Amino acid sequence: MSKKAAIVVAGASGRMGQMLIQTIQDNDAASLKAALERPGHDWVGQDIGIAMGTAEAGFLVTDDVDAALVGAQALIDFTAPAATIAFSKASAKAGVVHVIGTTGMTEDEIAALSPAARDTVIIRAGNMSLGVNLLVGLTKKVAAALDADFDIEVIETHHSRKVDAPSGTALMLGEAAAEGRGVALKDVRDSGRDGITGVRKRGDIGFAAIRGGDVVGEHDVLFAAPGERIVLRHLASDRAVFARGAVKAALWGQGKAPGAYDMMDVLGLKDPV
Repeated sequence: MSKKAAIVVAGASGRMGQMLIQTIQDNDAASLKAALERPGHDWVGQDIGIAMGTAEAGFLVTDDVDAALVGAQALIDFTAPAATIAFSKASAKAGVVHVIGTTGMTEDEIAALSPAARDTVIIRAGNMSLGVNLLVGLTKKVAAALDADFDIEVIETHHSRKVDAPSGTALMLGEAAAEGRGVALKDVRDSGRDGITGVRKRGDIGFAAIRGGDVVGEHDVLFAAPGERIVLRHLASDRAVFARGAVKAALWGQGKAPGAYDMMDVLGLKDPV
């Protein structure tokens, strides 16, 4: 029997952190190496199982990143941009795969991950699910097939506690649409309409963010022209789809050459049909 991959989870107290821990514990190819939280968090020093309200797990939540990564094969990180950059440096130093599901990162923050990718495997995606990555591929192909007579709008809905907008997934879809049209998203992005905005600019890619309740994630890509509309849609009803994708990425990254990868690489969808 092959040895299980020892995985560290950052942001252990969060909803995604807890889901990741449960997913790892249920995966025959992975084991939980450590659970990380920020210094001063109430969970630090507690048994992770007790903190989660389950059975005692036998090890404590820690804020010592370097110690947690000793003997680990991967770190899964759904935290915040500044923390993710710090984790990338620690992962590179320890030589472990760094799986990043953190959203809301600026171009400069994403660029700050590049030094770590020279020394270890960095897998970053705005969404880890198979369905969403298929939707990304479809969005690119449809955008390439239609001219600017079709307005493109990305509409996303999430729970009321989400702190960033548009979502990382919405931006993935916008990037795919822009790539399909052969333009840079930053040149055609239209977000946050309010008041007398004037008419819609031809060729722009619009974004709308809806927040409410406990919605896990819903994304629509609307292609609208006079007389017809095409809508591509993905609905996530269980956060486990993201956790399963992240664990799959952590396992896929074992033995890969250092570099920057995404879920399209992991799922073999770099050039979707």
